[in-house]
Amino acid sequence: MLRIALYQPDIPQNTGTILRMASCMDVAVDIIEPSGFQLGDSRFRRALMDYADHLDMTRHASWNAFLETIDSSRLVLLTTSGQTSLYNAEFRQNDILVMGRESAGVPDDLHQRADLRVMVPMTSDVRSLNVAVAAAMALGEALRQTRFTGEMP
Repeated sequence: MLRIALYQPDIPQNTGTILRMASCMDVAVDIIEPSGFQLGDSRFRRALMDYADHLDMTRHASWNAFLETIDSSRLVLLTTSGQTSLYNAEFRQNDILVMGRESAGVPDDLHQRADLRVMVPMTSDVRSLNVAVAAAMALGEALRQTRFTGEMP
C-alpha cells in the first residue's frame, strides 16, 4: 500500500495539508521526528481540520526507527536533484513517497538510501514547489499508476 513519509517537517500548515490529502486518498502517513512544530500546533490543526479521524498516521522518533518498519517497501524520494522525472517514474503499490524538510530537504545519507529519486519538472528559473503541492502531484501520479480508479463512493 502506498505511503507518504514526511522527514522532519518544518511547517505545520504543509503537514496538515498533506495529512488531510492522505486521509481523503486513504493513504497512510509516517512522520519522522523531530518536526519543527508540535502536532498540537493551532496552524497544524487548522490545516488538518476534522480529517484526523480518517487518518492512518505513525510517528517515528528518528530516521533509523522509521527504517526498521519499512520491510520490502521502496523509498521514493521527491527531490529537486532527482534523476527521474515524476512523469517517467514507475510507481509500485508498496512505495513510500518521502518528502524532505521544507527548509533543508534531506541529508546526503537519506539521498543515498532512496531507491528512486524523483523530481517534478519545472521551468529553470524557479527554485522549488511547495512540499504539499509536490506531494499532491506525486501521490496523484502514483495512485493513477497503482490503484486509483477515480470512482467516488
